[in-house]
Amino acid sequence: MAEKTKRSQIYAALMLAFAVAFATAGCGAADAGAGTAPTADVLASVVKDDAIAALLPEATRQAGVVKFASSVGSVPPAAFYAEDNKTLQGVDIEIAAAVGQVLGVRIDREIASFEAILPALASGKYEVGTGNFGVTEARKKTIDFVTYINDGQGFAVRKDDTRLKEVKDLTQLCGLKVGTGAGTTFEATLEREKHVCPDAGRPEYQVLSFSDNAAVFLGLQQQHIDVIMGTINGLRHAAAGQPNLAFLNEFKRLDVGFAFKKGSPLAPAFQGAVNKLIKDGTYQRVLAKWGTGDSAIPESRISPPEHP
Repeated sequence: MAEKTKRSQIYAALMLAFAVAFATAGCGAADAGAGTAPTADVLASVVKDDAIAALLPEATRQAGVVKFASSVGSVPPAAFYAEDNKTLQGVDIEIAAAVGQVLGVRIDREIASFEAILPALASGKYEVGTGNFGVTEARKKTIDFVTYINDGQGFAVRKDDTRLKEVKDLTQLCGLKVGTGAGTTFEATLEREKHVCPDAGRPEYQVLSFSDNAAVFLGLQQQHIDVIMGTINGLRHAAAGQPNLAFLNEFKRLDVGFAFKKGSPLAPAFQGAVNKLIKDGTYQRVLAKWGTGDSAIPESRISPPEHP
C-alpha cells in the first residue's frame, strides 16, 4: 500500500509539473525538440483490391466500416497528435489508413487508453486495436495479431547520467527507479522479473508505470525516474529530439500487430492487405517517412511465435 501511495504522489507531482510546463512553454516536455512531422502523402496511390476485400466477412463488406480502438501517445513515431492537437499521425495511423483503402472500408476510430484496449477487444466492444501492441505468448491466449512492423523493448536515460551505458540484464537496474507505460510489455517484463535483484542479493528496482508518456519523460528529466523502458522506435525518435535524452540500447525485439479478438474473421483480410502494401512498396514508403525503415518485416503473419 505504501508503494502504491508513493507512486500516486509521484504521478500527481509529475502531472502538475507537466501542466505548468505546457502552460508556460506551449508544449509538453515529452514533445520538446520533436521537430516538424513529415507531411509527404505516401498513400495517394493506394486503391481497393477486390480480391483481398472479398476476404472480409459479408457483414463488414456491407457495412463498409471497421470499429477501431487506438492508443495515441504524445511522441512520434507510432501514433500521436499533430500540432493542432486533433489530427492523428504516425506509422500506426498511416498503415491502418492504407489497409482500410485496400479493403475499401472506413476506419471508425475511438481513442482509448493502452491498457484498456485488449480487454475491450476480447469483450467485443471493438473489432481492431492499435497501439504498438507487441506479440507475446501471454497475449496470444486471448488475442490474435496481424503483424505490420518489428519494434520492441529498449532503454533510455538522461545524457548527464553515466550510471548506465547499456542494459543487457535487468540486474543492472537494481536499486533504480524505472519508468514505463501502464499495461505494456515493458511493465509486464519488469514486474515479472523483479525478483532478479533480491535473488542476487541486491536492492530491488522500483517500477513506476504511467498512462501518459509525457509523465515518464518528464519524470526522467526531473530525476524522479532513473531510466525509461519503452519502444525502440519511440525512444530513438525521442532521443533525437530531446537534448538531454540518450537512447541506450535494444533489449528485446517484438513483432507488432493489429490486435483482434481470438478467432476474428477480420484477420485474414488485414493480413492480405498488409502483404499487398509490402509488395507494392507503399509499406516501405510509410516506414521511410517516419524513420522506421529498419523495423520493416518481410511479410505479415497472423499471431507468429514471440521472439525469444
